[in-house]
Amino acid sequence: MPILAAILGILTILSVLLDAFETIVLPRKVQRAFRLTSWFYRHTWVPWVRVSQLIRVRSWRENFLGYFGPFSLILLLAFWALGLILGFALVQFGLGEHVRLGNEPITFGILLYHSGETFFTLGYGDITPTSGLARALAVMEAGMGFAFLGVVVGYLPVVYSSFSNREIEISLLDSRAGSPPSAGELLARLGCCPDPVVLDNIFRDWERWSADLLASHISYPVLCFFRSQHSNQSWLGALTTMLDVTSLVLAGIDGIPKEQAKLTFAMARHAAVDLAQVVNARYEPQAPDRQSPEELAKLRKTLAAAGMRVRNDAEADAKLLKMRSLYEPYCYALGRRLLLDVPAWTGEEKKKDNWQGGPWDRAILAKGLGDRVHVIDEHF
Repeated sequence: MPILAAILGILTILSVLLDAFETIVLPRKVQRAFRLTSWFYRHTWVPWVRVSQLIRVRSWRENFLGYFGPFSLILLLAFWALGLILGFALVQFGLGEHVRLGNEPITFGILLYHSGETFFTLGYGDITPTSGLARALAVMEAGMGFAFLGVVVGYLPVVYSSFSNREIEISLLDSRAGSPPSAGELLARLGCCPDPVVLDNIFRDWERWSADLLASHISYPVLCFFRSQHSNQSWLGALTTMLDVTSLVLAGIDGIPKEQAKLTFAMARHAAVDLAQVVNARYEPQAPDRQSPEELAKLRKTLAAAGMRVRNDAEADAKLLKMRSLYEPYCYALGRRLLLDVPAWTGEEKKKDNWQGGPWDRAILAKGLGDRVHVIDEHF
């Protein structure tokens, strides 16, 4: 029995260390049938979602879901710490030869307490390992506790820095594509700009953003669960919007340079496909169609009214449908898995952007300053 406990303890320690290494240090996607981190998120995210479905108010539900990402990060670190403490306790139980003050019997529960105080370097001295192996193991566990603290100190700032970098471009998208963003709104606002370099530069920025999104969210998968500051914005919504925009440009809008649009579409599609695998999203063959023929005709009419040369033929329809099939199933699967809305192709009418709202608006209107606000709205 002690030998089996020691073997089980060693396997537990190695499993936790390997999982922590792959999650924090290894900057690539890990493809393995079983991972502790994947098991952890599978058994914490699902019940969290079920509880959120009991919340009827959308804003409250989004706030509740927004707590999961940061909270799960803390729980994951605690999960690893408990795994290491349990593993070292099992090994110490297998080694034996401990002395406790008062000559009380040493049980596994007492050794679990001893492992915890050693891991967190409390050092009360009420339990003392007497054999050479037990002492070496205690020193090793204490050193691992220091290393764990260092990981926590270094890991959290990196995760939040990556989150902050992700959100910058999403915030910039607010005034360009609406809140929530949509492909029709972005092209209507910027697609008819006399200088084609403007839209080209936006595509270039979003190509780099998609690459950063892919790199950071593969290195730190927990970021997939971090929601944006506004409930009508998300990284998935921004990514889908840029895929929609570049698809429209490539399939049926003349007069806009297509070279950078191709590169942006390729990078954004790469991010959508890989991140769907990171969060174990499942393909849904019965996913609803995001764009009916009537909605497409309405979108083209809106873009034409904004001054764009929109193609309206069978070839353009077929190309757009083919491009949509390359990314929409992955975006829909991501949205279903993470409870994130996949944006529509056209924005809601008479919907203010986030930057246009404020807590003092009613007071300003009550004072008779509404005309100034109206002038600002017309200007944009």
